Amino acid sequence: MNQNPYSTALLAWYQANARDLPWRRSDASAWSILVSEIMLQQTPVARVLPAWEAWLQRWPAPADLAAEPPGEAVRMWNRLGYPRRALNLHASACAIVERHGGEVPSTYPELRALPGVGAYTAAAVASFAFGGRHAILDTNVRRVLARAHTGVQYPPKAPTRSETELAESLLPADAAVAARWGVAIMELGALVCTARSPACADCPIASQCAWRLAGKPAHDGPPRRAQTYAGTDRQVRGRLLAVLRDSEGPVPKDALDAVWNEPIQRERALDALVADGLVDPREDGTYALPG
Repeated sequence: MNQNPYSTALLAWYQANARDLPWRRSDASAWSILVSEIMLQQTPVARVLPAWEAWLQRWPAPADLAAEPPGEAVRMWNRLGYPRRALNLHASACAIVERHGGEVPSTYPELRALPGVGAYTAAAVASFAFGGRHAILDTNVRRVLARAHTGVQYPPKAPTRSETELAESLLPADAAVAARWGVAIMELGALVCTARSPACADCPIASQCAWRLAGKPAHDGPPRRAQTYAGTDRQVRGRLLAVLRDSEGPVPKDALDAVWNEPIQRERALDALVADGLVDPREDGTYALPG
């Protein structure tokens, strides 16, 4: 028999506090849910919403995206960050058309086989789009379980087998309830049990939280450093891509040179974009988005 000491309180909290997000609505397509999950990786909801709406308006089905060159996906990605996700979505759309007749597959193994779709995304889409019973372990879920069950402030840097086993042990037996549990615990981590300022007074499972009951001991693992952006290769890559996105065709090298003064870092960032398939160097010395 499944034993989940948190489900009743958490599901009631979610019923009352869930955000009305379009990819959670009953009429959301599996494709729209897959797009949302890829976009939400490392990008806040507020930035994803307009991008998701624009993406689905232009490409409402996988076949619509697959019919266009990958560079258009990179252009449409705009400033969401980590633009390889755009190439992965394009590659996934092509795979869905080629392998699955244009319909997003419903099973975890088939989803996991799509380009750029990892364990979390496959489980999330199988659960949220198709009602499958899968343990969902994103950053928010891992943090909630680390505090509530394990009694530590933060989970390990990378997911562990013990975390997966814990998440699986807490899955409600009924598949529909399990899917709702998955999105509810994600929402708790996003809104209440946040990384920096957990609102324990608003938490529906605070009375059962091992970390709170232990006096909220401080993290004793490796220092957790906030990601920087200014001056990094990521910033340079973003500026180089912005030039190409804003151009209707290939651009000369000097147009790229103009966006960053430090030549060694600029060339390193450009080489990385080329290696990642995000920039296409032409024989005439110009550069373009991938065709």
